[in-house]
Amino acid sequence: MEKKEKEAENELVLPPSPTLTIGIAINGNRESKYVVKWALEKFVPEGNVMFKLLHVRAKIKLIPTPMGNLLPISQVREDVAAAYKKELEWQANEMLLPYKKMCAQRKVEADIIIIESDQVANAIAEEVSKNTITRLVIGASSRGMFTRKLKKNNLSSRISACAPSFCTVYAVSKGKLTSIRPSDSEMNGSTKDDSSETSFSSKNSSDYSFSSQTELGSVATYATFRSPSLPMQRSQALSTINQTHLHSRTSSLSRSTESTQFKSPDNNHSRCQSLDNAAGNDDMSSCPNSSESREAVSQNSSHRSLQTDQQSWLPDQISTLDAQTDNNPSECQVNINFEIEKLRTELRHIREMHAAAQSETIDASQKLNTLSKRRLEEAMKLKEVCLKEEEAKELARQEKAKCEAAIREAVHVKGRADREASLRQEAEMKASHEAKEKEKLQNYLTGPLQQYQKFTWDEIVSATSSFSEDLRIGMGAYGTVYKCIFHHTAAAVKVLHSKENGRTKQFQQELEILSKIRHPHLLLLLGACPEHGCLVYEYMENGSLEDRLLRKNNTPPIPWFERYRIAWEVGSALVFLHNSKPEPIIHRDLKPANILLDHNFMSKIGDVGLSMMITTDSSSTSTVYKDTGPVGTLCYIDPEYQRTGLISPKSDIYAFGMIILQLLTAKPAIALTHVVETAIDDDNLTRILDSEAGNWPVEETKELAILGLSCAELRRKDRPGLKDRVLPILEKMKEVANKARNSISNIQSAHPSHFICPISKDVMDEPCVAADGYTYERKAIEKWIETNDISPMTNLALPNKNLLPNYSLLSAILEWKSRKQ
Repeated sequence: MEKKEKEAENELVLPPSPTLTIGIAINGNRESKYVVKWALEKFVPEGNVMFKLLHVRAKIKLIPTPMGNLLPISQVREDVAAAYKKELEWQANEMLLPYKKMCAQRKVEADIIIIESDQVANAIAEEVSKNTITRLVIGASSRGMFTRKLKKNNLSSRISACAPSFCTVYAVSKGKLTSIRPSDSEMNGSTKDDSSETSFSSKNSSDYSFSSQTELGSVATYATFRSPSLPMQRSQALSTINQTHLHSRTSSLSRSTESTQFKSPDNNHSRCQSLDNAAGNDDMSSCPNSSESREAVSQNSSHRSLQTDQQSWLPDQISTLDAQTDNNPSECQVNINFEIEKLRTELRHIREMHAAAQSETIDASQKLNTLSKRRLEEAMKLKEVCLKEEEAKELARQEKAKCEAAIREAVHVKGRADREASLRQEAEMKASHEAKEKEKLQNYLTGPLQQYQKFTWDEIVSATSSFSEDLRIGMGAYGTVYKCIFHHTAAAVKVLHSKENGRTKQFQQELEILSKIRHPHLLLLLGACPEHGCLVYEYMENGSLEDRLLRKNNTPPIPWFERYRIAWEVGSALVFLHNSKPEPIIHRDLKPANILLDHNFMSKIGDVGLSMMITTDSSSTSTVYKDTGPVGTLCYIDPEYQRTGLISPKSDIYAFGMIILQLLTAKPAIALTHVVETAIDDDNLTRILDSEAGNWPVEETKELAILGLSCAELRRKDRPGLKDRVLPILEKMKEVANKARNSISNIQSAHPSHFICPISKDVMDEPCVAADGYTYERKAIEKWIETNDISPMTNLALPNKNLLPNYSLLSAILEWKSRKQ
């Protein structure tokens, strides 16, 4: 008996769990996620498992086209069909990838198997057979799957029906197991277990109380749901006990049967009848002649549940033990004791398993409490971290505000420092300039006067690019003028045509006068090369007054107020020459061609080569005249000087009167006095005025015209004095011009300066860029380049006559006009 007990205990040891291949049928809907999750929770704890993710897609028969229709695959090129298949395969892999990631998170190996078939159930069944999948998990409808009445269109039912017999099929709905279709091995195992339990139930003692049965059933049930291996352990233990019990009971019943047969056959029959009545029809094991019936009954009851078996074999045991007690009391008592001992062993084993399950439950509860406590602690820590984060953010905001304030303060301090540095630099420059001026003045007062700067002939040749024709800006009777650059400063070089005595005398005369006198409206002499008869003047950008008045090269007209100012400037320069000390200077060749204009239209008198110094008689109030040969330009020479040959300062007044009349009319000097006198007498002066100069003020212009006629009188004594009569009128005209200029400046100040055309002096409507780089009004520059090849701004030759629209400037002008409106 001890040997049998040891063998029974050895049979309860669990064998190592084999590797399971689990198949999961996935169609990509929302239910597939719950199916995979259930399979992971179900099979991962059992040990080494491998998942096969099965997906069936229909065979490709039609290929979509870009037009939206479908073509049979046989009518499509092979490369297009292969590309379409590859795209569908990639989409299927992308669809199954999240489920594979779920397996990877549980550290489970998972393979993706994509099957191309129109028969989903047969395809899955073939793949199960091919990969020897012993467990298959599929999705089921909410109504259940393995019912007695299966619908033909139920895919889950068809998969279960087509699955191989060695595979167990699990149907899962909404994450819960709904039904199982067991495999053949499980069916055979359950039949064997049920028959063993049934035979064992016929030998239980009547002393085994109902509470013990309930405890055993509950423990077995708990163990069954707690671990899938516990039913197998219990079946093996019950099988061992039942085999021992059947052997001992068979021997005891055979002995009692023999003794009873020798006594009386009738008694045997009546005994069997009473046992049948006592035990019932469900268990025929108490009668020796009904052993085959008992085996058939036990085999037919193999599919009953464990709880039903435990409840059904208790009356059979009682009736059987009663019958054995009647036949042989002593032997039955021994068998009962043996059975009780075996049951106690099994009960002890089950209680140990129950205790282990309770211990696991307690451990799990403790772990749950620990996790809850840890979660609370982590929540508290998270709250503290959030509070610290908010504090850090607030601190960061404060620091950022401080940093921005510091940056603003630094920028303010830097700006103040820059302004102070700029002011200091300006003060230093001003002090340095004043010191230089003071030093220059002291040198002028104490030392000899540096009359002019001397240039070498090589410097003259280099500056004029060997007297290039492109740099020639004018030609006169006595020499040619070239534009050049000396020490990064623009200048004009006048080169005499020859070195004759007369030319040399004029050269020395001009050099002597310009080197001794300085006036804002006299052309400045920068230097000279006496050896080759070259004079270097300051460069005047706007050329001569004659070119501007007669509009040579289509130069822009001079406004009337600028002409008023030019008349005053020329008059003040003549007053300076006539009152110079120690001897007065007479220009003798005053005309618009010798009056030059700089970039601001400021006038300066040049070409004083014919000027001469005259002496005055201290005993006479009038100027001493000098008899000379007549020189100068026709129409500007004093008629009395031509008749008598006597020169005086009033000879320049005559030429100045002609210049005033030309400033008003912009007409040639021939017969100009007669034209103006006739217009004044006819009270039609505005007819002969230059209309392109603007709207002339009538009264002032008439007064200025009368002044010009008085200066151009034929007799010298009829001409007014330049300083006491002419210059005051010109100063009054200058004030009128200044007022007009200021009003126009105020109007034009509303216009950005780059909106004004340099030619038309108005806001441009169609700005274009010329070859010189300046922007002009298209109509004005087109009219200019029709008759000129030079730039109106630089007086240099234009490389080409192409015009490019300046769209950016046009956009700015249009925006400015829209705001102005």
